[in-house]
Amino acid sequence: MEEELKCPVCGSLFREPIILPCSHNVCLPCARTIAVQTPESEQHLPPLLHPRGPAPPAAAAAAAAAPGPGAAAGSADCLDSESAAGGGGGGGDHADKLSLHSETDSGYGSYTPSLKSPNGVRVLPLVPAPPGAAAAPRGAGPASSSLTCPQCHRSASLDQRGLRGFQRNRLLEAIVQRYQQGRAAAAAAAKCQLCDRSPPEPAAVLCEQCEVLYCAACQLRCHPARGPFAKHRLAPPPGHPGAPGGGGGGGGGDGGGGKGAGGGRKLPTCAEHDLENYSMYCVSCRSPVCYQCLEEGKHGKHEVKALGAMWKQHKAQLSQALNGVSDKAKEAKEFLVQLKNLLQQIQENGLDYEACLVAQCDALVDALTRQKAKLLTKVTKEREHKLKVVWDQINHCTLKLRQSTGLMEYCLEVIKENDPSGFLQISDALIKRVQVSQEQWVKGALEPKVSAEFDLTLDSEPLLQSIHQLDFIQMKLPPVPLLQLEKCCTRNNSVTLAWRMPPLSHNPVEGYILELDDGDGGQFREVYVGKETLCTIDGLHFNSTYNARVKAFNSSGVGPYSKTVILQTSDVAWFTFDPSSAHRDIVLSNDNQTATCNSYDDRVVLGTAAFSKGVHYWELHVDRYDNHPDPAFGIARINVVKDMMLGKDDKAWAMYVDNNRSWFMHCNSHTNRTEGGVSKGATVGVLLDLNKHNLTFYINGQQQGPPAFENIEGVFMPALSLNRNVQVTLHTGLEVPQCVKQPKLPNN
Repeated sequence: MEEELKCPVCGSLFREPIILPCSHNVCLPCARTIAVQTPESEQHLPPLLHPRGPAPPAAAAAAAAAPGPGAAAGSADCLDSESAAGGGGGGGDHADKLSLHSETDSGYGSYTPSLKSPNGVRVLPLVPAPPGAAAAPRGAGPASSSLTCPQCHRSASLDQRGLRGFQRNRLLEAIVQRYQQGRAAAAAAAKCQLCDRSPPEPAAVLCEQCEVLYCAACQLRCHPARGPFAKHRLAPPPGHPGAPGGGGGGGGGDGGGGKGAGGGRKLPTCAEHDLENYSMYCVSCRSPVCYQCLEEGKHGKHEVKALGAMWKQHKAQLSQALNGVSDKAKEAKEFLVQLKNLLQQIQENGLDYEACLVAQCDALVDALTRQKAKLLTKVTKEREHKLKVVWDQINHCTLKLRQSTGLMEYCLEVIKENDPSGFLQISDALIKRVQVSQEQWVKGALEPKVSAEFDLTLDSEPLLQSIHQLDFIQMKLPPVPLLQLEKCCTRNNSVTLAWRMPPLSHNPVEGYILELDDGDGGQFREVYVGKETLCTIDGLHFNSTYNARVKAFNSSGVGPYSKTVILQTSDVAWFTFDPSSAHRDIVLSNDNQTATCNSYDDRVVLGTAAFSKGVHYWELHVDRYDNHPDPAFGIARINVVKDMMLGKDDKAWAMYVDNNRSWFMHCNSHTNRTEGGVSKGATVGVLLDLNKHNLTFYINGQQQGPPAFENIEGVFMPALSLNRNVQVTLHTGLEVPQCVKQPKLPNN
């Protein structure tokens, strides 16, 4: 609340606050500092710049007179001549002139602040004097002044009363006084938070960064003004006379604030009649007035109400408005709690994700280490194999080389002998041995069986690319969808379901799967798969209870199911004739409840409902019956032939009737001729009992013959065939009559 009690100019608690025409408040001393005086040549201001309400006649007379004691008193709240001269430099801004003339009904102008304006205040623009007005000599009269609101930047000119022309906000003064007393009590209780003494010493300073109260000794010991503490700002403790907005703010005790210290506050008196208390409230001027103000006729044409009544009315309005703000504040507090919980969840989830990431990376490193060991084993085996092959080849070649060398040396010695007979005895054997030895050095025997190169190439590029592309995919299973119960509904034998994803859900959803049971508590089955969040399922059973649930899916898989919603279809069927499936000669009216035909031939029209379960009853009223035609009433499949009488094909079960008798017909087979026909005003009832799988007809409430058809199963639609001589009106949503509900008699 402290920010509401601070002056926007000085930043301290209000002292003698006054109410500006824009409803903002400012201290009276501060108003004197921001008021800007206008030279005489600039006094021709537009009327919109004067405060609302006429000036007192005495003040107007004083303004017209030469400067005197009265004029001096009237200008006591204005700036001196130097301030007026200094502030008049920016008064010729054309943009300000336009902005002032743009708000002709506001009582004050507006402007855009600029660097030329001290304290955010702009001097009022020059407005030419009215034509024919004589320029007053310099110093002939008091200079006018203007005041700019420091909050909304709207300007208002001051009349001869100066700043005293604005009303004092005595209510705000009283609130400031109570607040100062509370702060003073708090300051008396402010103790040092680091003292070892008991009780602690009174606090001397408050560190705004540390948010800790220190006494003088603890401040020197624990918070010296050097090092990192040098930049900290030390302020007086809350409520200290030297603190901003503190309890000892000098100047705040006079006026309305000091009057309430001794007990009951003095009732405020009229600003224009010091001896009169406020008793009425002018609705037009939006200000309290006294009895004498009304006697003088200043508010003669204004709406005036009792002050107490308006006080209670405005209090009630403020309380009502505060209720809305209180609700929003409560929601904001709950939202802050939610955000703080979210902070904690984010912190915990962040640590969990970090641990999970480290574990996953460690697992990758372990897998790479194991694969590295496997690859090194393969290289070792390949090297050992190559070495073994080369050593075997070296040993084999060395053995053969030694044998060949020994044979060569022996043959050379034999050749040196000069005994022909001895040579010939062994020459054949030596020649064969030499040939055999030569054959041992076949082609390839002197080539290495393995190469020094290793035919192993490690393809690490895909793995490196995978490592470089390793990132968070932010893909999880979608959360549980939330069913929007306010949008889920049933109509006849159709149900509509709506759902949405929970807020703050960032997991992508590619689609939804809606499941519905069979209406008898059986297994769920998929009835919709897609991206929409609203789905209507038609063709369900009447008077049945269905359970529905939905789940979301994405590329990661299928999420959990939502809560199950229970939907009850209508007890009875409401339907009309179906114009989309009717024969083109059929003419529908009365919101598709009345049917006739343009042709002399019989044409078929179906109903909009389909039945496969339960007991259903509807009636058709004969509005017109000419020339004894044979209309047919009954049920049919969706693909029934529509250009001939109902019942002539195998897709319809009907009763056709004239003015004397009726027949049942299916597959063009006529059965059970029964006396009794129809005429204008007759009513034909159709009872479809799919629990017992039979069809029965009624004329004017009486059963027409035995049950017409039995052992019928499947999906059926109400049907009718007629020509241009007949017009009927359909009546649906009917309960099964009591006479119909009774057990049927056996067929005759």
